[in-house]
Amino acid sequence: MAALLLTQLVVPTVASAQSPSVAPAQESVDIHLAGRLLGRYVTAYDISSPQRKKETYKPFLHLLDPEGHDPITKGPGGEYTHHRGIFIGWYKIGFEGQTIDRWHMLGGEQVVQGKVDLHEGKDTTTADSTVHWNDGAGKPFIVEKRRFTFRTPPAPAYLLLDFQSRLEATRGEVKLDGDPEHAGVHFRPSDALDRKTTVYLLPGSETKAQKSTDLPWIAESFVLNGRTYSVVQFNHPENPSGTRSSAYRDYGRMGMFPTATIPAGGNLVLRYRFLVSECAFPEVSLIQSVANSFTGKNDPVPTVTRRQADVPPPPKPKKPAAGANP
Repeated sequence: MAALLLTQLVVPTVASAQSPSVAPAQESVDIHLAGRLLGRYVTAYDISSPQRKKETYKPFLHLLDPEGHDPITKGPGGEYTHHRGIFIGWYKIGFEGQTIDRWHMLGGEQVVQGKVDLHEGKDTTTADSTVHWNDGAGKPFIVEKRRFTFRTPPAPAYLLLDFQSRLEATRGEVKLDGDPEHAGVHFRPSDALDRKTTVYLLPGSETKAQKSTDLPWIAESFVLNGRTYSVVQFNHPENPSGTRSSAYRDYGRMGMFPTATIPAGGNLVLRYRFLVSECAFPEVSLIQSVANSFTGKNDPVPTVTRRQADVPPPPKPKKPAAGANP
């Protein structure tokens, strides 16, 4: 069994009025499966400058190409800097009479505490971390236990990834809300993809992800640096009912959006699975087989809706202030 390689680049920890106590930070942790580098968990938190804070205000998971050379996912910067790899957040979180945004990361951050705990087995590698969701005063109102489990996939996929998040409301009731475009657990491919090639696949006939609820899976295909990739995201039946999805943008962000209320001292566990391939979509029968393995069900192979991605409308021009020149 190949040794597990761990990259831990330590960056300075800076105290501030907003973050009175921050655990030692790592830049990133490389995650291998059977000797292959397939993921990079980016955990840096650096508040030495406003720019660095913006670049490191949330942890996320990069997925790499089959050779382990380059990420196929997006990091900080580019269009919508808060979209990063596989990430989690809600832009409307109700807490103590406030509405807190942990999607765009306004007035707070998500900070990994201490080191990531890595374990490599014969067919799986797990990465566990504790993430503090801080309020504007730098105090956690949610403590998250985040786990990534890398698994050997069925061909033609090269990665099967389970994402589990346990969200504990440590200081009072928390309400998770928003909309499918700005909340939940999402995947964002690299900005360098060829947007004209982005295609979505959804279970069911004439399915629209934004309107349908509790879809068992959503999928997209895209071309990056001349290579075709596909990613399928699976929903677990124990996740909150009424979950809606976002799977239609040409830049490739897709994800699942549940709403929930976590009572004070209580917790919510979310589970998703991702199947990653270097090819156009796998056979629908394979996708459904992976879904059944994840959910414990025996659902039949569905009909599917295949749709070309939509181009986002341009931003509306701002109206000039009263008395200003047009």
